[in-house]
Amino acid sequence: MTNNSIFRGPQENPVAPAEPAGWLRQIFPALLVALAIRMVVVFFTYRDLPDADKHYEAFGWEMGWIARALATGHGFSSPYYPLSGPTAIMSPLYPGLLSLVFHIFGVYSLASAFVILTINSVLSTLTCIPVYFSAKYSLGLRGAKIAAWAWALYPFAIYFSAGRVWEYSLTSLLFTTCFCVAQRIHQSAKPLAWIGFGALYGITAHSNASIMSTLPFLLGFALWQAHKAGNRWVLNGALTLITFFAVLTPWTIRNYRELGVIVPIRDNIWLELYADDFGNAPNDHTSPPTAGDRGYPADSPAELQKYLTVGEIPYLAQKKVMSLDDLRNHPHYAFLVVKTLRRIVYYWTGYWSFSPQELRDQPFTPEMVFYVSTVTLFMLLGIRSLWRTNRTAVMPYLLIILIFPVTYYLTHPMMDYRQPLEPAVVVLGVAGALSLRRGEPRKPAEAANRDLASEAR
Repeated sequence: MTNNSIFRGPQENPVAPAEPAGWLRQIFPALLVALAIRMVVVFFTYRDLPDADKHYEAFGWEMGWIARALATGHGFSSPYYPLSGPTAIMSPLYPGLLSLVFHIFGVYSLASAFVILTINSVLSTLTCIPVYFSAKYSLGLRGAKIAAWAWALYPFAIYFSAGRVWEYSLTSLLFTTCFCVAQRIHQSAKPLAWIGFGALYGITAHSNASIMSTLPFLLGFALWQAHKAGNRWVLNGALTLITFFAVLTPWTIRNYRELGVIVPIRDNIWLELYADDFGNAPNDHTSPPTAGDRGYPADSPAELQKYLTVGEIPYLAQKKVMSLDDLRNHPHYAFLVVKTLRRIVYYWTGYWSFSPQELRDQPFTPEMVFYVSTVTLFMLLGIRSLWRTNRTAVMPYLLIILIFPVTYYLTHPMMDYRQPLEPAVVVLGVAGALSLRRGEPRKPAEAANRDLASEAR
């Protein structure tokens, strides 16, 4: 039996009417602490962003350069420091947000640095809300409150929102909200709810295209649950997908008009594969992401000159031809398999190497390995605990943990790009920690419902 009854309507769950008035009170202290901690970090980091000597790369790298172009009237273009033509190398949502900050507070100004990191921090703080509801669905009210606090204090959530200019916080908030909806959308027979789900997923894809890989699986599981419950599922599934693609369509049309190719969100996949899968092959001793002598235009003058000379689409077409040539004529399949396995290990443990070069380049590697491995251990314990007590509730977590990282196993396994998944990791980690409490038996879904009713009274 699952704990889906926790989120049924008022006719099915007598404690549901108390929830709208009480959920904010439950997590408001966590929200305040989360924002306060992040703002303290902002005060120590925002002054480092405007660095003209490095072409303001800390201001979002490609996203910052595109935002500068937008704010100065050049359109969505110039993904590297020199002004150039239209681009689809980045997803549009966060550069658009950053360009608005530039337009109001100045391009690469100290004020813009403070404002964008503050916005990131607010978005990260608000992620406590979908974390709370996601955990409440799976763990009950007590686990939900703990999960909200865990996110408020989670070091990765703090650092990547208050110290880095990128889409991490925006995507985490949007994707975790999508996940919350996916957990319970099967309970709704209203077509408008499924349309909203598709629209929200489409908006999130404009922040980070990688989340698109999870939609077929989360939607498929929700439709299976709806079908099992006797609810309409074919129509609602079709409405979700139609809405999702409708949200993507305007950007796809823009890309076709500006670049002459059909690109739903981003066009740089062959550059990523070329630079990372065969960089330094077959003898790789560098830290991820590794490119060897195959640099990116952002950090290689030679590659930047090629990009500027031929333009974005021909440049990326060259990378496609060279990548396919690698696979056909210089495959090094053993190297690719080993490197992919190393990426998987790095993604979940933080371990790449303890070589002298690694420790010089990344001096905190041992501490990082301990921290990331500990988080992963608690996540696995949480999966085991939920699998034993509530398999229906754990399935959406398993789906995104298995599917979302695949893109990064093949390209970049950096901790940065794990951030959209971190809220789910935190919830599972809380489940794992609760399962270890001495003398406390694992509670099935009925016990979680009793806890909820008791606390509501």
